[in-house]
Parts: sequence; structure tokens; C-alpha cells
Amino acid sequence: MSGNRPSTSTSNIPEQPHHGWTTCKIDDICRNIVGGGTPSRSQKEFWDGQIPWATVKDFTDDLLLLSSTIEKISQSGLEGSSARLVPEKTPVICTRMAVGRCALTTYPTSINQDLKAIFLKETIVPEFFIRLLRYHGQDLERVSVGTTVRGISLKDLRSLTIKFPTKTLEQVQIATVLNMIDESIACAEAVIAKLKNVRAGMLHDLLTRGLDKNGQLRPPPSEAPKLYKDSPLGKIPKEWEIDTLVSRITFPEGQVDPRNPPYSFWPLIAPDHIEPGTGCLISRKTALELGAISGKYIFEPNDVIYSKIRPYLRKATLATERGLCSADMYPLRPISGVNSTFLLSVLLGESFSRFASAVSMRSGFPKINRNEMREFVMGWPSSEEQEKIASSVTLMDKQREMHDNELSKLHALKTGLSSDLLTGKARVPGNINRKKSHV
Repeated sequence: MSGNRPSTSTSNIPEQPHHGWTTCKIDDICRNIVGGGTPSRSQKEFWDGQIPWATVKDFTDDLLLLSSTIEKISQSGLEGSSARLVPEKTPVICTRMAVGRCALTTYPTSINQDLKAIFLKETIVPEFFIRLLRYHGQDLERVSVGTTVRGISLKDLRSLTIKFPTKTLEQVQIATVLNMIDESIACAEAVIAKLKNVRAGMLHDLLTRGLDKNGQLRPPPSEAPKLYKDSPLGKIPKEWEIDTLVSRITFPEGQVDPRNPPYSFWPLIAPDHIEPGTGCLISRKTALELGAISGKYIFEPNDVIYSKIRPYLRKATLATERGLCSADMYPLRPISGVNSTFLLSVLLGESFSRFASAVSMRSGFPKINRNEMREFVMGWPSSEEQEKIASSVTLMDKQREMHDNELSKLHALKTGLSSDLLTGKARVPGNINRKKSHV
């Protein structure tokens, strides 16, 4: 290792550990650290067997339990190569490419040469150690070397300095607390995923069946044919009109230089700032902060900002203030009598998205232009019905936003607690559930 190479002795570890905690190197708490290998690709009998074979591709930033692998090898592949089979509950870490990513095996798993399996001494709880190792992943990333593919040596890994509680009970308690937060996060994510699916289904119904005078979803045509009429689009509610999308909106005219005030201080929205399929804005920065130099469109409150590139991603959002958007987007302004939230729902809906994806490929690059947008025809409810539909969509979005905020709080709590508990700055209360954590 080069003399000027950064040390893996981390600066955030105090010289005097907290009571009941000790500081040492990973080498001091493990029985062995081993790597693996790759069976010959030319030997077909080595592959597609029953033995999981882990590589860097199987690891993600959030993964803590390695429960599946992309590839599997056969017993002959294991015996005919340097691939190594490690038992369940063994910490495995990436030492090449995605340096620092790590997980516990959940069943006997073979590993390749870019991974290292850490066999711990009995005084270290694997479920605690994997979180501690994840916490120090950035320390390993800092000492990784390489021009195109970065990696760390076995010496780097062995010399990583860590601090941990000497009592296994406290290790279990820390893992238990963090596991409880992970479970809460998983539950919150499941609720959000369900809300997304419900919203998608409801949006389809709202844009094809609409709401009656009482604000109730019309029954489908098969159940109430008298409520619908034939049209070039199929059955639509009798009250609806067939018209093009662009007949109810205006396109932007002219661009401004984002380097000049006041535009440089305005928010700038680009496709990457919008979450696909939801209409949610996930980033807000000014043109100055983004270093924008090319011409931009101006948008106003209640304009619908639509990404014309890669329309299959369904990126559109409702403007709540004045700002700029990139030339890859259209700030669409609804005419009088058109509800902005309804317009946004149309652009995010299944019908328009299928149309936009199809026409965008005519040029070989996924991008929809103004002339192509003029081809889209749809059923238009009355202004009053648009308002009702918009209210239903807004209610669903508020529910999603509430759960998104809760999820953000849980992630912040996890970040703070991980830092405190894994460094000894905070201790687990004595009355914590002492049942052993499973990460």
C-alpha cells in the first residue's frame, strides 16, 4: 500500500471508547477472511445448478440480507473453481467496484473473487456487525484505489478500525432497535406502493368513466350502457365531448437566458427533478444553483410542466410558482374552463402515455413534438366534472404525501440512530426488547 494512501483508521472513532465499548481492527474480531472465484464460463456443466453464486451485482446500497443471487452454479462448478461456499449468517462485503456494500447470507452461498466473506469470532453478533460494517462503508470507499475499477486490498479490510460494545447483549439490542426501524420503513413503503397502485387504477376509471352529478364514479358501460355513448374512442360518458388535447392548452413561446436576473434566481425544473408517474417534484433548485446556460421556457402557477423526452416515464408536474423549465419540457397552460389538475391527470394517464410512447419513436429517439401532440384526441368532461375529478385526485395525492412525509421521518430517524448507536454516542435503554434481531 502506498505511503500516501489514506488510512482506514477512521477519524470519527474517539481515542477513549465509551464505557463497555472497545476499539480494535476488524482483523482482531474475525477468525478468517476469504474470497471466492468464478467457474469457467466455457464449462456449461459448471453453471445453472442449485448453488447460489454471489457477485457485486447482487448487492445494493440498502441490502442487508442476501436472499437471492442472479446466477447459480453446480457442485462441479464449485469444486472445479476457486469459488467458495460460505454458510448462512456470514457477513460478505464487496471489495471491488461497489466497495463497502455488504450483506449477511441467509443460506449457504458461493462467492466470486470480488467479494470477501468475514468469519467472525463468537463474541461478535453477525446481525450487529453487518450494520457496523455498512456504517463504515465510506471509510473503505475512501481508501479504494483504481482508475476504472476501484477496489480495496485484504490488508485494507483487515486494518479497518471499528468501535463496538464488548457485551453481545448490547450488540443484539442495537441490531434490534435498527431492525424495528427497518420494519417500520418497510411497512411505510408497502403502504405507499399500494397507494400508487390504487391511484393508477382510480385514475384510469376517472378518465374513462368520470364522476356523476353526485360525485360518484359512474358504473362501467357494461352495467349502465345508457350513461354512455359511442365515439371514435369507444364508449364515453354521454356528457363528454370529443376534442384534441391541444385545443384546450397553449404552448410556450420564446425562451429566456437563465444566466440573467431575475431568471437566474428562479426555480428551474428539468425532467430529472420529477418522479415518474406521480406528478411529484423531487428536487427544487434555482437556475443559478444548477449552472444553467441554455435558453429556458417560463412557466406560471397552474401550468402543467410535461417532459417531452422519454414520454414512457410519465414525467409531468403542476407548477405552484413562477419559474423556468428546460427545453426538454413543455409548460402547458390550460385555457379557461380546463382544470390544471385534471390536465395533469390526463398527461399521466394510461391513454395519453401509450399514445405519446408510440408516436415518440417515429424518429428513432423517444421524444414527442408539438405536431405529434396535436394528434391526441380525448373525451372532455364539463368544467364542473373536471373539478370533481381533480378533487378526487388531490385527495389521493394528499394521502400519498402524508405517508411520504412519514417515510422521510423514518429514514431521518434511522440515519440519526445508526450514527449514535453504532458509535456509542447513545446507548440502548435497558428495557428494550431483548429478543435477538434478524436484521
